[in-house]
Amino acid sequence: MKVWKFGNDVDTDAVIPGRFLIINDPKELAKHAFEGVRPEFREKVRPGDVIVAGDNFGCGSSREHAPLALKGAGVRCVIAKSFARIFFRNSINIGVTLLECPDTDRISEGDVLEIDEKKGVIVNKTKKEKYQVTPVPEFLAEIVESGGLIEYARKMVDSKKKPAKKAAAGKKNASKKGAQ
Repeated sequence: MKVWKFGNDVDTDAVIPGRFLIINDPKELAKHAFEGVRPEFREKVRPGDVIVAGDNFGCGSSREHAPLALKGAGVRCVIAKSFARIFFRNSINIGVTLLECPDTDRISEGDVLEIDEKKGVIVNKTKKEKYQVTPVPEFLAEIVESGGLIEYARKMVDSKKKPAKKAAAGKKNASKKGAQ
């Protein structure tokens, strides 16, 4: 996973300029990600690449289009010292992994990382260093792994329907046996 390095206070308008907010398709939004600040990003980003930044990543307006554009670009995760609260919530809801790490200054553009969210460890294969990340609460990790809040909710609803269907089928079979 190759690193794309950004600084502090990366605004959602830098991630996806406001004129593209009429687009809701992640792949289409990805074509305009970081257009005004890193125009090469959209052409060179590869699925699995990682964004690394300083403090307050995702500040600015509360647009969910910013994490949607990152997801559409195939960004594996965003690692920062801290995130704007609404960006954090929107990213989890969209299904984008966010990791807080105090050592982002030690990670450089182009470094290759190996990330283990469950252990809370980032291995910088380029520099042969390890960094600790703040563990993501299990329920938030489940939402991200599901692909976002909507998919997570669907799975929850489906899991509740299955036992109900089995119980209804069991009652139906029992009534058939009783009628015989």
